[in-house]
Amino acid sequence: MEQTLSILVSGKVQGVFFRQATKEKANKSNISGEVRNTEDGKVAIIATGTPEQLEEFVQWCRQGPPKARVSGVDVKELPFKFFAGFNIIRF
Repeated sequence: MEQTLSILVSGKVQGVFFRQATKEKANKSNISGEVRNTEDGKVAIIATGTPEQLEEFVQWCRQGPPKARVSGVDVKELPFKFFAGFNIIRF
């Protein structure tokens, strides 16, 4: 059974290809959803997948791409939301 998570990543996560790397990881992990930068310098992710897929994905978010320096990951469960694929949301 799939579930949806809100994942808020803080640290040096903008300007380091975090959104693109997140999309690539999500696609490899069969996770749908979206990723966007926030105005306060964080990266916000909404991800839908199985608990096992999401657990691995959240672990990846704690590290991120090579140039990222993650200082915090806040995870909250959301009501299930269907997404067609995984998209980068740009302002």
